[in-house]
Amino acid sequence: MKISGGVEWALHCCVVLTAATEPVPAARLAQLHDVSPSYLAKQMQALSRADLVKSVQGKTGGYVLTRAAADIAVLDVVQAVDGASSAFVCTEIRQRGPFGTPPEDCTKQCPIARAMAAADAAWRASLQAVSIADLVGTVEQDSGPDALPTIGTWLNAVNGSAG
Repeated sequence: MKISGGVEWALHCCVVLTAATEPVPAARLAQLHDVSPSYLAKQMQALSRADLVKSVQGKTGGYVLTRAAADIAVLDVVQAVDGASSAFVCTEIRQRGPFGTPPEDCTKQCPIARAMAAADAAWRASLQAVSIADLVGTVEQDSGPDALPTIGTWLNAVNGSAG
């Protein structure tokens, strides 16, 4: 299973938005992460379509989370950016070739499709169990309690003049 780079960027943005006291422009988030502003803006739009962030218009506009970080699962962000489809798509290969099973005899998913569906369900359950708040807590443990407040101050600096 491959997750796009946009998911990583979107997750980082959700984490740092918890530290902001004002809406943060996508360009400021891109500057913080040293990534392409146009590509990051696409990820923020995907988060907005999924109602995980909202865009606030105006001179001091930007993005804010739409709900508490504890109420946003990592899976929510993954699905917002990469979609909700399973990574595995069964093409019923068992029905092909000289020894193919007739479609009418294929009353259950094949063992391969079942195994892949179980793996997908476990992966989704794992990501559903981790919230943005959990990630924030890990950042605080790994980087210290001042890391996110410092980033929040930088994000909220007037016109991006700090830093």
